[in-house]
Amino acid sequence: MMKKSSELQKEDREVLLDLDNRGEAQTTDSYGSLQNGSFIPPRYFSAAAADEDGGASSKQTVPQLGNYFRDGRAKIDFVLVWEVRSRRKRRGKGKNEANCGEGESVPPEGSSRSERRKAQLAQWREKFVQNLEGAGLLVEKEETANEKKTIHFLKISAPWDVLVYYAEELCLRAPLQAQPHQNLNTSAMVLKRLCIPNAMMESVPNRPLDYYTCAFRKSKMNRFLGSGDHEAYFTNTQRHCIVYEILARTVYGKRKRAEVGVDRLVNEGAYTAAYPLHEGPFQLPNYESRPDELNQRQVLYYYWARWCKWYKYQPLDHIREYFGEKIALYFAWLGFYTAWLLPAALVGTLIFVSGVMTMSTNTPAEEICGSGAKYLMCPLCKTCKAWNMSEICTMAKMGYLFDHPGTVFFSVFMSFWAVAFLEYWKRKMATLAHHWDCMDFHEEEERPRPEFAAMAPTMEQNPVTGIKEPYFPEKTRLSRMFTSSMVIILMLCVVIIFLVTVVVSRGIISVMMYHTGSPVLRTEAGTIANISSSVVNLGLILLMGQVYTALAEQLTKWEMHRTQTQYDNAFTFKVFIFQFVNFYSSPFYVAFFKGRFVGYPSKYGTLFGMRNEDCGPGGCLIELAEQLFIIMVGKQLINNIQEFILPKVKAWHQKRAFSSVLGGKVSQEPRLWEEDYKLVQCEGLFEEYLEMVLQFGFITIFVAAFPLAPLFALLNNWVEIRLDAHKFVCEYRRPVAERAQNIGVWFNILEALSHLSVIANAFLIAFTSDFLPRLLYQYKFHNDLHGYVNYTLAYAPLNYTDYPMCRYKAFRDNNGNYTLFYWELLAVRLGFIIAFEHVVFFVLRAIDWIVPDVPESLELKMKREHYLAKQALAENQEALLVSRGQRPTPGSPETSSPASDASCRIMN
Repeated sequence: MMKKSSELQKEDREVLLDLDNRGEAQTTDSYGSLQNGSFIPPRYFSAAAADEDGGASSKQTVPQLGNYFRDGRAKIDFVLVWEVRSRRKRRGKGKNEANCGEGESVPPEGSSRSERRKAQLAQWREKFVQNLEGAGLLVEKEETANEKKTIHFLKISAPWDVLVYYAEELCLRAPLQAQPHQNLNTSAMVLKRLCIPNAMMESVPNRPLDYYTCAFRKSKMNRFLGSGDHEAYFTNTQRHCIVYEILARTVYGKRKRAEVGVDRLVNEGAYTAAYPLHEGPFQLPNYESRPDELNQRQVLYYYWARWCKWYKYQPLDHIREYFGEKIALYFAWLGFYTAWLLPAALVGTLIFVSGVMTMSTNTPAEEICGSGAKYLMCPLCKTCKAWNMSEICTMAKMGYLFDHPGTVFFSVFMSFWAVAFLEYWKRKMATLAHHWDCMDFHEEEERPRPEFAAMAPTMEQNPVTGIKEPYFPEKTRLSRMFTSSMVIILMLCVVIIFLVTVVVSRGIISVMMYHTGSPVLRTEAGTIANISSSVVNLGLILLMGQVYTALAEQLTKWEMHRTQTQYDNAFTFKVFIFQFVNFYSSPFYVAFFKGRFVGYPSKYGTLFGMRNEDCGPGGCLIELAEQLFIIMVGKQLINNIQEFILPKVKAWHQKRAFSSVLGGKVSQEPRLWEEDYKLVQCEGLFEEYLEMVLQFGFITIFVAAFPLAPLFALLNNWVEIRLDAHKFVCEYRRPVAERAQNIGVWFNILEALSHLSVIANAFLIAFTSDFLPRLLYQYKFHNDLHGYVNYTLAYAPLNYTDYPMCRYKAFRDNNGNYTLFYWELLAVRLGFIIAFEHVVFFVLRAIDWIVPDVPESLELKMKREHYLAKQALAENQEALLVSRGQRPTPGSPETSSPASDASCRIMN
């Protein structure tokens, strides 16, 4: 058996490493290339091997450890992993099983379905590797095996000529001229001008250089800085992107079936993982070393991912160089958002403290506390007894903390804060996009998603590339999207049903508290019911969120979106709509509907036979604050615990599975591809963005009821940044770097939430708060609010026999009709909403007009870069004019051609 296993491993090695015998005979196949579907001709690379051999003969290369092939020269740019279980003998088929290797294309007769599937996957892998070799990539195989399983690692490296070809095709940026590092931290510049020591500033070693750049051109190689150093000219991140581009285009099966790309191979199970390598271990070396000797991962860990760095600036340039622009933009946005939460948290805390200090000046609360048995209130349920208003003295004082003039100012402040934050983030985003050379980056014509390519029923010609691609009928796709929308509506109805259930349970708990007979429980019945129901509601919210996210993923796949961008946008929209209703439905109910349909004695409104809920003794705002605290803070705590524990559990399980294959064999030097395989697959940024966007909604839409919300958000985000940093640096496999110029659809969602917050806060102040009733009473009657409590209480109608002449809170006469003050107050409320919205939106538009999206200094820098790029790429045109006997005049149109102008645009 061991002999057969060694024969299989030998055959595998011959299939994957015999480049000379296969490279000339086979033809390269590809799919979705930008050059109308054509791939690089094999002859393009004919000189590559000669160049490398010549370099090796002229200069002796010392083998290097780490991210290199066994020869110590070729860098490992990507790793493909697959696992093969060892075959066991079966009766009468031992010979066939022994001859069945990785390169087998036809399974033996009579084999089972699983064996035929394994043979199919092996055939796909073989052809895929052959096409990679034909594309000029270098491959090398490693194995880790025991009696039950063999784990294969295929290391992939791109030689210089491949990198040059794809760098030009993908329009990578090339350095023209170095420039001094710019300080992009506004707070650092302000503190420097004020001569205040900046504790957040820290010098991080090996900071990437800043260059003036333009699109890479092979013909202009000598004009770019560092072009003579083939080893270090392209960064490791650029090498990963180029190799992934080839992996994503390469065919492994039949073109008509769109059997293309490594992503689909991973989905099909041919490979268990595909990832670029980390730069090395993140742990610091045991021996003393200089900071500039640390690898990029160690720098990120020591200066960013550790908890003791919570107050330091994030090294965004290092993050971008290591993880790419898309992940760097997320952390830049998260850091920018957290910094802007500082003034919001400071103002909110001051507002709350001012409410605590002025509680003694609250005349209505003092009147309630000193009323004794003066105000006999009507029963709160059919079986309840009447009660004295003085019993709610404590809740009346507490309600003032969340309903005083300062909260009105804070809601206006937060409306301006939200829009100013988004406006200045646009400026920051433009600065970072230019600084990272993705200012005008637009995704090229995207290839179809692997799932779409696998399930599309027909093939149609792509109007851009001119080649046939998988096609799904638009009419059928629209019908599926309509069906999905019906499912979404059904799920939203389920959320509303759960909300009604929580409301009914809250009423039942309140009645039970009243029937206990305890004075304490009777007084705090509403608070106990509200808190307990909020905890239950939080559990339902988290449960429904998990269920719907899984359902939305399946629905989005079923809709058959062609590209990954379309898929991501559709999935984001579905999940956000549901989570918006899921998280905000209960606070919206308390803020705008609770206590609006109570009715009055002898004519109460009912729901399922129970009297409709009224606001508690302290008003609806204090109940809303309780709900926001439980839902918002509780969600943040649970999410942080999950983000801390789950990656560690997954990594432990992965390491345990790999250790079982290693057994007692422990290599002297840890192999990086094995160490990275033990890590957890990166799950993207969707959950991170969703969590922060929902938090943004909490601190803007309902901020009038909960001034401390920005403070809790700030504390959470300080933890969130380090949690996410630690996950990406220490616990995740290195993700493929993706380029981006903004945060995508999330910015549109943030804008929508900021506008919704203006409307919500206007209605919250007008209809839920007592600010306008008190203001109108002060204007018409007493400026010191004496007698306000008695004025807001109506007498029960004469036909109400349970407790004649009991009081209830409303502006009604003895017959239950609204008084003139009610209609005056309604007019004031509507007028306030209109004035509030118009003033705030006018100021917001003024801010949008005054604050340019692109800073003036950045525009000047862009013009300078355009000039340098034109100078660098106009050399051929000038040489052509000189050869014709013409002398180009400065500034003449002949000095630059449309082609050179197009090539030196600041594009990515």
